[in-house]
Amino acid sequence: MSPSLPSLEQLYLGLDLSTQQLKCLAVTGSLSVTHEEIVTFDSDLPHYGTKKGVHMDSALNEVTAPVAMWIEALDLTLSRMKRAGFEFERVRGVSGAGQQHGSVFWSEEAEGVLGELDAKRGLVEQLVGEGEGREGVFTWDRSPNWQDHSTQAQCDAFEQCVGGEEILAGITGSKAHHRFTGPQILRFYQRFPGRYERTSRISLVSSFLCSLFLGRIAPIDVSDVCGMNLWDMRSNSWSGELLNLSAPDLRSRLGEVEMQPGKHLGPVSGYFVERFGFREECVITPFTGDNPSTILALPLRPLDAIVSLGTSTTLLMATPTYVPSPSYHLFNHPTDRELYMFMLCYCNGALARERIRDEITSTSTPTSDPWGEFNEKALSTPPLGKRLKTDDAKLGIYFPVPEIVPNVGAGTWRYRISPTGDLKKVETFDSGIEARAIIESQALSMRLRANPLLSTSTPAQPRRVYLVGGGSKNPAIAEVLGQVLGGKEGVYRLDVGGNACALGAAYYAAWAVEGRKRDGEEEGFGDFVAERWEEGGRIVKVGEGYEEGVWEGYGDVLDAFEEVERRIGREE
Repeated sequence: MSPSLPSLEQLYLGLDLSTQQLKCLAVTGSLSVTHEEIVTFDSDLPHYGTKKGVHMDSALNEVTAPVAMWIEALDLTLSRMKRAGFEFERVRGVSGAGQQHGSVFWSEEAEGVLGELDAKRGLVEQLVGEGEGREGVFTWDRSPNWQDHSTQAQCDAFEQCVGGEEILAGITGSKAHHRFTGPQILRFYQRFPGRYERTSRISLVSSFLCSLFLGRIAPIDVSDVCGMNLWDMRSNSWSGELLNLSAPDLRSRLGEVEMQPGKHLGPVSGYFVERFGFREECVITPFTGDNPSTILALPLRPLDAIVSLGTSTTLLMATPTYVPSPSYHLFNHPTDRELYMFMLCYCNGALARERIRDEITSTSTPTSDPWGEFNEKALSTPPLGKRLKTDDAKLGIYFPVPEIVPNVGAGTWRYRISPTGDLKKVETFDSGIEARAIIESQALSMRLRANPLLSTSTPAQPRRVYLVGGGSKNPAIAEVLGQVLGGKEGVYRLDVGGNACALGAAYYAAWAVEGRKRDGEEEGFGDFVAERWEEGGRIVKVGEGYEEGVWEGYGDVLDAFEEVERRIGREE
């Protein structure tokens, strides 16, 4: 503790460089939030001309963000905090999160400039310069965004290089994706060979932000590296075959990967000490990706699942089992080297649920609750629409927009499953079955794909299911999801505010500095957070989860559900 502040609790900063905002949270050693600062790119930095934080080129299917905007946002964030009286001298550690997959291209001069920043001048002025088109210490003034779809040819090359999407998923934890850094680097090299030749180092967004605080190029962290299609998950090393495919001498440009979670990378750059008042001993720890950081925002145990019910639907889970598939992503866990992070993303989330709601809701009966009629119908309909054991089960799949899991176009498909397992395609369901089927089908898809990773649990279901996002407040969605997925200890609605990534990063910084037991051994992140984390007000139990007989009944139709998906795929 700083000698001048003996009575004040020490603080930890967590930052989140997302698509549309830069967020900064401060927490105490007991993990209480004391300060929050947000810079919104479009409104706070309008001179960059972004829309929702990015520039879009529809002709090239290209989505990028200006790197200078991110740098100015950091300066603005910390300046606002200083003007508000925030005491940077109390900060003992800093970590952060960055939107995954994006890359930043540094010139040979970058490291020297980072280490010699003048505290009397702003970051943009020194790192980028002034005037449109200036690149400063960067060989490209932009960074590819995760929404970019310009790399189909490069994705094809990645999968052809190793023998197909399943083999690539086995190596890297994911099949080739447009947004992943490897295909993006290959495209950058093909488009701009001169720029690539002048590039000395390449950072991810997370390690770029870390580099600013560290005053030198920071290593990529062990979890975020898995979103590149370049890291061999089996050996935890760079894949030479995929590096060679991407660009010449790429290994030296990417640098080392920090394998030790919570590593003290070094003290904060003197620039931040002089300009903002950070203490010289403030520790900079690895920064990770936004999705890995999200699972750090609560004491998530192995085989706990987080279901994010927003515009898209995402399932996150920590698992000890490495069972790769083209259908989902596996990353190294950001704080536990014995675990992996499972991530399953769907395009059709709230949009599909809202479409069915609107189709079945009576327009003649005005109501203050737009979900009231939908919920009543979903909850009054038995699982799979079966009132008797001899009834057919009903399955509906609803994709208002093209889906990636499975990879099919937009459409609606309805099937009846006889007690003997025969499938029959039908055109319509009654409104009650429709309401329940949209929730069931989304949950069945998650269960089907998560099953191999839950094999160490008996029965094969999560310990707890945590719901976040707008849909988490809907009782019908919560109940049906719990019945399909299970959850031995129940289903919970989780509220950690709108800044889960920044909060997870702040917890990471606190653990990295304070997470040592008295005998000198490291305290596990989960135990560290659990000891300090208060559930009251943050977690509400909204469902029982596992119901004997119901969960097994859904398991009986998983094979039929998988066959329906295959048939849909053959129709494409």
